[in-house]
Amino acid sequence: MKILSFNKNKILVALLLLALSVFVSCKKLIEIPPNPPTQITRSEQFLDSATAISAVVGVYTYNQGQGFAYSDANLTVSAGLSADEISSTESYGDEGEFYSYTLTPVNSEITTLWQYPYQSLYQVNDVLSGISNNNQLSASFVKQITGEMKVVRALYYFNLVNLFGGVPIVTSIDYNTTAHLPRASVDAIYTQILADLGDAVKKLPASYPSAGRARPNLYTAEALLAKVHLYQGQWQAAYNEADSIINSGIYSVTNTPLNGVFLDGSNEAIWQLPATGSNQVTAEARNFIPNSGTTPNFLVTPFLLSQFEAGDQRLQNWIGTTVVNNQNLYYPFKYKNVLASATPVEDYMVFRLGEMYLIRAEAAAELNNLSGALADVNIIRARAGLAASTASVTSQTAVLAAVMHERQTELCFEWGNRWFDLKRTGTAGIVLTAEKTGWQSYDALYPLPQAQIQLNNQLTQNPGYH
Repeated sequence: MKILSFNKNKILVALLLLALSVFVSCKKLIEIPPNPPTQITRSEQFLDSATAISAVVGVYTYNQGQGFAYSDANLTVSAGLSADEISSTESYGDEGEFYSYTLTPVNSEITTLWQYPYQSLYQVNDVLSGISNNNQLSASFVKQITGEMKVVRALYYFNLVNLFGGVPIVTSIDYNTTAHLPRASVDAIYTQILADLGDAVKKLPASYPSAGRARPNLYTAEALLAKVHLYQGQWQAAYNEADSIINSGIYSVTNTPLNGVFLDGSNEAIWQLPATGSNQVTAEARNFIPNSGTTPNFLVTPFLLSQFEAGDQRLQNWIGTTVVNNQNLYYPFKYKNVLASATPVEDYMVFRLGEMYLIRAEAAAELNNLSGALADVNIIRARAGLAASTASVTSQTAVLAAVMHERQTELCFEWGNRWFDLKRTGTAGIVLTAEKTGWQSYDALYPLPQAQIQLNNQLTQNPGYH
């Protein structure tokens, strides 16, 4: 994978006060050619805070193949197909391999799940390198940007390790060092994630550094920390981080209508990026919402539909319906704006308070605080228009089942949560074998792209793939 140097394109000033973004392409893991004559030199890029912030803007740019790595909906689609959330109606393309567990290392969607995060990691590492030991920048600026970049880097590695298992840890922009890195262990990757987030928590303030919630603050770092600790089975740490966010007084869910959750300015948002483009808003809306009278590209599975209880407003507001050949077809509808001109304005949600309640609930249940766990579950249920859970407060098994049920219906079509939940709880084989055919235990990890293995002889393939 070869990552080219940056060209700057304009982006809305509302993102970070300066309208510049970064274009990056990928051929080899990390290889940067000299700056072309038409580009500013790297020393000029980080000459002062005004120029340095342009590189920061590029990290957050929501545009497929540029800036933020998950601007193409590929993680949502691939993980949703691998789990039991959606099925594909397309007879072409590589998406169907995720649903049928017939993935191969040459699958084009696998390539972008690997390629885009590593492209974006270069941008993050370039910013960190450019501001480090830079006496042209104030200490407060360096502290703030360092914290932000480490949150972003931790997010990329969190998703990479949960999709592929061990991957190369790249923290340098020296391609001579990074072009042939081997896969690090899963434990080493989580150590890197926790180190980045631990430093970010020390550096980031509770306040957001610019208008809106497009750049990480302290609670953004804590939100990812809560999720990491949950996945690691570190229940008290997960509880503490989620509890800190819930009790911060900044966010709320109880007064947030379901159709307002993903809007710009949502008070549930912990981190949401302006999703802007010339022809679309979020890639999720573009992929999921069908044209009038046409079959959706992806359908919500009957299994997921059956998990919504009668009167659940999430079914009414977050699942779309269209009629084709006198048949009701259901599709994901959390993001509703396909065109950039649509109103009200939607942003792309990375972390939100609803997830923090469910993290705290699961951690509380694992800590045998069953009443506390149910109280959090019931906050989410009440917002969805449902009565309190009937799970017995004397049964840890029943309360944990109630939490996982709520995660399934609350967090569907978001960040691969269901796919990751099935894997981390060890239930993927049981659940998915009952619902679909083709599952093998090695399907819990995706194959590494074959092209990357050919470029880097230090990489090894995941078991089961050839």
